[in-house]
Amino acid sequence: MSQNPLGVAPSSFVDALSAELESLRDRDLERHLRPVTGRRGAVLQTDRGPLIDFASNDYLGLACDPRLMGDAAIGASRVGTGAAASRLIAGDTAEHEKLDHALAEFFGAEAALSFSSGYSANVGIIPALVGRNDVIFSDELNHASLIDGARLSRATVHVYPHRDAAALARLVESERTKHGRALIVTDGMFSMDGDLAPLGAIIPLVRRHDVWTYVDDAHGVGVNGNHGRGTVEALGFEGQVDITIGTLGKAFGAAGAFVTGSRVLRDFLINRARSFIFSTAPMPAQVAAARGALAVVKNEPELRLRLRENCRYLRIALATHGIHASGDAESHIIPIVIGNAATTVAIGASLVEQGFLVGAVRPPTVAAGTSRLRVTVSAAHTHTQIDQLVNVLAALLEFANERSSR
Repeated sequence: MSQNPLGVAPSSFVDALSAELESLRDRDLERHLRPVTGRRGAVLQTDRGPLIDFASNDYLGLACDPRLMGDAAIGASRVGTGAAASRLIAGDTAEHEKLDHALAEFFGAEAALSFSSGYSANVGIIPALVGRNDVIFSDELNHASLIDGARLSRATVHVYPHRDAAALARLVESERTKHGRALIVTDGMFSMDGDLAPLGAIIPLVRRHDVWTYVDDAHGVGVNGNHGRGTVEALGFEGQVDITIGTLGKAFGAAGAFVTGSRVLRDFLINRARSFIFSTAPMPAQVAAARGALAVVKNEPELRLRLRENCRYLRIALATHGIHASGDAESHIIPIVIGNAATTVAIGASLVEQGFLVGAVRPPTVAAGTSRLRVTVSAAHTHTQIDQLVNVLAALLEFANERSSR
């Protein structure tokens, strides 16, 4: 029997994966990387030339802020390029401790604990809190990391219709007593629609039925609320949510994630959250940059005001051209539902040719038949850039509608 050359995968393996890729390609669901060589404000440098960025989550325009870049350099110079170990071994540097304290102070929490990413936080924290004999109530449009964390927990999972507080209440009332611990898991601001969790209905429900609350506010922290403390602040429920997750890689312009809550929660997760225990600590440079971002967001509320003004300006411009944008009227995530995946991809590609990067989102990220352009707004955008996008988008949508009606 002949052996495969070193480094060459068996043909059956390659053929199987190639067939799956071909299937994705046929359904306009194949994805590709898009290298970015530089970022200045709301403009990206790419292999396709400069693109005005309406796709990223850099909501406050901090991802290339010189102050944060300087903080990152200082953090690296103090500690080194890598933490070199998990925080429980030898990776708990002074930068990591300072960040956790700064996060707790900023969010008005007893304690905070930082993680390497939002995904690692959710797949580590949820299984640490609940297990086989417990129950999770999960919004149907929760982020993939929340879904995966719930699956890993091995708890019984009940999925309720998106933001349907009445359906959630019925589930809790019928299922709560059958299990030990119970956890309601929801995004704070949903990433594809930009709408908010119905905390006004959830908080009274958990009080009546001894259920814990878990809110992942990755897209709300730094932006929502008078002080940028997120959706929980904006809706008036600070201090009433048991576990709040946030990211440092979106509005804060750095990388990593965190959980805020009680000191007992922090101590518990240090001992039980596997993604924290068994991961090398985040790079000191990114930790230092994140701490610098917290200070900027705290001291410069005008960034949030500018973002909100840009959101209003864009929605008015879209409406003027007869373009319907769904989602919350105040949201910095503005979905324009196209429906057909191929049409969505084609419009996204045409926008790139015209100098704009807009997220063309398809299944499985969103449900079949709801493919959309996910337009994200930043405080770094100018009104001129917004006008240019809307003018080009209006022409492309008109052309797509004409083709579909033939």
